[in-house]
Amino acid sequence: MNRAASSESQRRAANGSDAQPLRGEVSISPGRRVWLRFKRNRLGYWSLIVFVAAFVISLAGPLWSNDKPLVVRYQGHFYFPLVKSYPETTFGGDFPTPADYLDPFVRDRFGAPGNFAIYPPNHYYYDTLNYFSKGSNPAPPSRENWLGTDDRGRDVFARLVYGFRVSVLFALVLTAIGTLLGVLAGAVQGYFGGRIDITGQRLIEIWSALPELYLLIIFASIFEPSLILLIILLSLFGWIGLSDYVRAEFLRNRMQDYVRAARAMGLSNWQIIWRHVLPNSLTPVITFLPFRMSGAILALTSLDFLGLGVPSPTPSLGELLAQGKANLDAWWISLSTFGVLVATLLLLTFMGDALRNALDTRIADAVKAGGGQ
Repeated sequence: MNRAASSESQRRAANGSDAQPLRGEVSISPGRRVWLRFKRNRLGYWSLIVFVAAFVISLAGPLWSNDKPLVVRYQGHFYFPLVKSYPETTFGGDFPTPADYLDPFVRDRFGAPGNFAIYPPNHYYYDTLNYFSKGSNPAPPSRENWLGTDDRGRDVFARLVYGFRVSVLFALVLTAIGTLLGVLAGAVQGYFGGRIDITGQRLIEIWSALPELYLLIIFASIFEPSLILLIILLSLFGWIGLSDYVRAEFLRNRMQDYVRAARAMGLSNWQIIWRHVLPNSLTPVITFLPFRMSGAILALTSLDFLGLGVPSPTPSLGELLAQGKANLDAWWISLSTFGVLVATLLLLTFMGDALRNALDTRIADAVKAGGGQ
């Protein structure tokens, strides 16, 4: 009886669940087990929630940081400036140019009886220039500009919101492309081995020896910098490190009994790679995802700081840091941007540590045995 109870207790510990098992209960999947271990790490779990929430809020940036009203009611008609651009003549102006909703004349028209306009909490877009501001730029934080303005009069808070969104989207795309290329290259070398592995390693060594920064400078001088160009250039080198880990996992797993059984059943090499070897070699791939994202964000920030990144007026954390360096008396620019960058990297680091511990069963079992979080 004691031996059966001990075996059942060990099974529940391995499954990552402390709940009493029911009769006929089916063992949870490995993915579910990893998720339970990840949730047990409170710092990493809450870092994931905060990071996802911040990213979702940044995606909805136009709803709460924009220079256009969300809804306008003028002379009995409703207008939605976020969806459609309206000329100034629509609201009683003299020119058919797009309406400037920060213009005191337009605001006065909305304040007439029967008219109204619902503005976002922050009245500025990332490239909005407030021509009606009476102060000099860069201006310190105020009731109108929560985190002040930069040297061109643009709202720092709005540029941080949209700059964070650009950085995360850039990191997601770059991580996805680099992961795909790294897994493909490492899988082919590790599974087939022999001359394919040796030739691939020599080619990778030659390719990795190319000066990446010099290539970026050359291409930036030839072509107009853009996010697409940066993604292409950085993707050419971002897969190399991951391919080494995937190659090592495939070299270790290709001689396992389940691979030999699959060959004996007549499965093709690609079927064996996709169905059997790859699922058992994904631990380093998944573990490195948050760290690869933080590296991509740092790369974009560094390039923008050096003037080799995205063109103006695209919002960028690196461009704001460069402005802070050029305007040392405008402390609010550097301080707020540095705070957002550090917080983002810390969240990704905590997520990566928690994910690594969740995938490593030895660490997870040791933490549970010790009663730690």
